[in-house]
Amino acid sequence: MAADEIEIQPALRPLHARIALPGSKSITNRALLLAAMASGRSTIESALLSDDTRYMTAALRALGFRIEVDEAARRITVDGLGGAIPASSADLFVGGAGTAMRFIVGFLTLGQGRYRIDGNQRMRQRPIGPLLDAMQQLGATVYDERDNRCPPVIVETRGTFGGGETTIDARESSQFVSAMLMPAALWPRGLKLRVIGDTARPFIEMTLRLMAEWGVRGEIRGDLIVVPGGQTYRAGRFVVEPDASAAGYFAAAAALCGGDVTIEGLRPDSVQGDIGFFNVLEKMGATIAWSDEGVVVSGTGSLRGVDVAMNAMPDMAATLAAIAPFASSPTRIREVGFIRFHESDRLRAIATELRRLGATVEDFNDGIAIEPSRLAPAAVETYDDHRIAMSFAITGLRLPRLKIRNPACVSKTFPDFFERLARLTAG
Repeated sequence: MAADEIEIQPALRPLHARIALPGSKSITNRALLLAAMASGRSTIESALLSDDTRYMTAALRALGFRIEVDEAARRITVDGLGGAIPASSADLFVGGAGTAMRFIVGFLTLGQGRYRIDGNQRMRQRPIGPLLDAMQQLGATVYDERDNRCPPVIVETRGTFGGGETTIDARESSQFVSAMLMPAALWPRGLKLRVIGDTARPFIEMTLRLMAEWGVRGEIRGDLIVVPGGQTYRAGRFVVEPDASAAGYFAAAAALCGGDVTIEGLRPDSVQGDIGFFNVLEKMGATIAWSDEGVVVSGTGSLRGVDVAMNAMPDMAATLAAIAPFASSPTRIREVGFIRFHESDRLRAIATELRRLGATVEDFNDGIAIEPSRLAPAAVETYDDHRIAMSFAITGLRLPRLKIRNPACVSKTFPDFFERLARLTAG
């Protein structure tokens, strides 16, 4: 076997496992930014330590913030400066971290100077134009360096940005909205933001709920979000929830292979939209039992197909697609056209790799339909996309000799995923 691929060991018996998962990437990167905007020292517990969060940490350090990381304890300490940014210039690199790219662009309105934010090759293909448009409407000097509505991005500020009222097109990413909401509480005039599109609304609600935990307020009024200005973020201790996206892989494994998997610490009232995936698995035939300790997912190994809009949990689309061929009836995934602009053209990647395995698939602009299919093993291409790698690894629990190419791409959000998966099947 080539060094750049891994063969998934199938589950030879029903699963029985208890798992403690890493913290949420989405929450960790938001918490890092909120801590930097707070006044004083904040401690972020149960933080995710992965490529994406390390890029965010490195960018904040390059902007002059003092940040200490305790890898063993999964703890990050941030000395916030109440909305000030020490560096008057910086050339920032965020790899493939979409949250870091979009959030930092908004955050830099608090600075005084000239800043450049760049990423890897795929990041240079990912859209950011709608965020720049909305910020320009407020008077910000922010633009794409190559005039193609993608990174690199230049932000020039004089410390006088005030906020105001604007409109943003969020059909390609809810991150554009969150990027403006978080610094808006510190802008003198705050923000009235009219949102076009309902892409991944739970991520916007997550941002507002986390902002409230850090001491500021904002509210949604239909398609208008209002964040009053002149507020103050409050430093303190913050505990990151387990990653619901990561939990989805192991929950899907229990549904697909039978047995039960207990996922510690996850709650049904999570701020993460991907928690809705557990309801999808329940419709497919799994049993979901919530308790104070977390959630137990039990399955029989038999699945029913579903027809579901996944715009509220887009990171779970690949996971559902990866188990759909084993269902007794067709599955249709809808309203996720925007995931074509994620780490890969994710819809195209899902369809291509399912067909490589022998599945009958029809893909659409905004979704995909998958028929019950007899699969044959192959080496799955991952397109340097962590979600494709982890999702198709779950397929391999029922399909012997399936291989995942470029398995290291999971370091973006879940560096030890394959070790955890191997322990799962080993009991």
